[in-house]
Amino acid sequence: MKYRKWDAKTKGMIVLEGLKGKPVSEICLEYQISQTQYYRWKDRLLSSLPQVFAETSRKEEAQAKEITRLKEIIGELTVALKKSELG
Repeated sequence: MKYRKWDAKTKGMIVLEGLKGKPVSEICLEYQISQTQYYRWKDRLLSSLPQVFAETSRKEEAQAKEITRLKEIIGELTVALKKSELG
């Protein structure tokens, strides 16, 4: 088999075909890769799944902090506006 560079998206799509039930031997013939290569990609994908979900929660946490900060600013501006209206 000749050497090629596969991008991450294509590797993921190939591995997902196998996870969906397509026989690995068919996948390897179709994409001209070895079964060893397929299983390496699969192991790498499965081992990185916890990081994917961790990144999501970090993003959600950062968004929640930003929302809180913005609400505080809105509150301060509202108080300042009320004072200027009264004063």
